[in-house]
Amino acid sequence: MLRLRDVVQRSVPPRNSPLYSGLWQRAGYKTQPGPQVTEQPGLKRFSTAEATVQTGAGHPCRMREKSLTMASLSPQVKAVEYAVRGPIVIRAGDIEKRLQQGGKESFTEVIKANIGDAHAMGQQPITFLRQVVALCCYPELLQSPSFPEDAKQRAQRILQGCGGQSLGSYSASQGVECIRQHVAEFITERDQGVPSDWNNIYLTTGASDGIMSILKLLVSGEGSGRTGVLIPIPQYPLYSAALSELDAVHIHYYLDEDSCWALDIEELQRAYLSAKQLCTPRALCIINPGNPTGQVQSKKCIEEVLHFAYEENLFVMADEVYQDNVYSADCHFHSFKKVLYEMGPEYFNNVELVSFHSTSKGYTGECGFRGGYMEVLNMDPRVKEQLVKLLSVRLCPPVPGQAAMDVIVNPPREHEPSYAQFIKEKSSVLDVLAQKARLTEQILNSVPGIKCNPVQGAMYAFPRIFIPPRAIQEAKARSMAPDMLYCLKLLEETGICVVPGSGFGQREGTYHFRMTILPSPEKLTVLLGKLKEFHLRFLEEYSREGAQSSSLHREEGAH
Repeated sequence: MLRLRDVVQRSVPPRNSPLYSGLWQRAGYKTQPGPQVTEQPGLKRFSTAEATVQTGAGHPCRMREKSLTMASLSPQVKAVEYAVRGPIVIRAGDIEKRLQQGGKESFTEVIKANIGDAHAMGQQPITFLRQVVALCCYPELLQSPSFPEDAKQRAQRILQGCGGQSLGSYSASQGVECIRQHVAEFITERDQGVPSDWNNIYLTTGASDGIMSILKLLVSGEGSGRTGVLIPIPQYPLYSAALSELDAVHIHYYLDEDSCWALDIEELQRAYLSAKQLCTPRALCIINPGNPTGQVQSKKCIEEVLHFAYEENLFVMADEVYQDNVYSADCHFHSFKKVLYEMGPEYFNNVELVSFHSTSKGYTGECGFRGGYMEVLNMDPRVKEQLVKLLSVRLCPPVPGQAAMDVIVNPPREHEPSYAQFIKEKSSVLDVLAQKARLTEQILNSVPGIKCNPVQGAMYAFPRIFIPPRAIQEAKARSMAPDMLYCLKLLEETGICVVPGSGFGQREGTYHFRMTILPSPEKLTVLLGKLKEFHLRFLEEYSREGAQSSSLHREEGAH
């Protein structure tokens, strides 16, 4: 085998070459004597003292300056923030490791209520979904009597759409054709006959992949011509992170906390008109049901939003991944597409709309499969070609995730053998989530200084918390947001990990945190009890008014 030393000996550069010393050292020799190498224009001359280390064999090795440093790193990457997996979560991981290694805390476990990861919090998979995916992954199981016929039929249909009838092959960049067809059929059924064309369906790596792809198409321009995107505040940090990465302009419109986080059309108009002086607003993002706020928008609200988008020629992005997660009896999920259709052909044939769905939420909670889809309406055909080109760069979404998405849009039917068990499991998951939504709201609102709107849908509560002035001063002294201080102390004293509201955006002078309702009812009850005890201690610790404060906290927290 040819060694580097042999190559160096056969083709040694001239002794006065800048490459000479480095090559000899890499070959394992000491630097050879020779004339002093003068510094070349544009090249940095490393001194032995500052740039030489000893290798394991005792030979010196010159360390070059890094090409990628914080100074050369993209400023757009530096601007990206994602609170859901931010500093609090990193600290929670450190504490968890210490507990696992025998370390002592005042608690025995870290309860991660920071993220909507259903299975990590103990939710059991839907049997039928796992059966179909298992059959697709290991087709030999198709001969097993342990699997029902309806699961086998779906797996066979999916495999027939895959190259080599294998889930391990690439699919088309838009996704497996038969799965796209099933998505279109699902949308038509969900929207009570509103037509859906499978050619407008694109399977994605979770909803996030689709959202990012659409934003890439939208963002362009410089200065006042730079793309601005309207996003809700509070918002899911994916949107702010993606816009920062793309160097787009964030246009914040505030949801109305006093009206259960409803979207106020006048606030939307205010944000739009203010932004027009600085950028070119091109898109409007809506999350319904809401994350982190848990609200379900009314049909009237959606109509007003779509009319506004029509008047201002805005591209609408409807994040509908929680469409199955509606708990309040007086709330119903209305898809943006169905409402648009009912507004008449002038709207339905003109408003550019993309809606997103995912395997990660709903009743399945299959986050790890990274399955999702988007439906694109009224996009310029030439732009659609560019979208396909953009999607082709990442080859295709994970095919097992596509298979999981197929089960969600094509579940067992009433006449099929898996139907009874499927309905039982689905109903159980959603009923328990509704129970936990009510429990969370009830207990949080019993705590002085905490006010929580009804959790109408999704998987989170976003309560407002009163933070005493002394705690705010301490947070500023420690260069952190007041609700970051609150959440950090909550973690370190109780082991409960939640996300500060500042990571989602909030009106100035208000403080919140987001917590998921996914823990089991038993664990959620323990979590809420610990949270209540902590909050009362926190108020006591930072309040100068002492015993007189409790009555004031409830009043101030409610305004």
